Amino acid sequence: MPATKSARLNLRLNADDDALLRQAAAALGQSVSEFLTSSAVERAHDVLADQRHFDLDVETWNRFVAILDEPAEPDPALVSLFSRPSRIER
Repeated sequence: MPATKSARLNLRLNADDDALLRQAAAALGQSVSEFLTSSAVERAHDVLADQRHFDLDVETWNRFVAILDEPAEPDPALVSLFSRPSRIER
């Protein structure tokens, strides 16, 4: 069952932007609210994924460090690629 929506955002925009958003929402068969929410959430994820600082809880940090500490197995395809002479050397 989806979480109850209790937060609200209000925004003002010009008529051209309003028409564009309504047209895009209709093209996807969504309400304007659904379209704006999904678009904004997707963009927020993109913006935050590109940040250089991440806050992790202790459990997540410990898992992250454990993964970094695991020995890396070389990918045979990469080993083959890097062992070939470059185009300049050919």
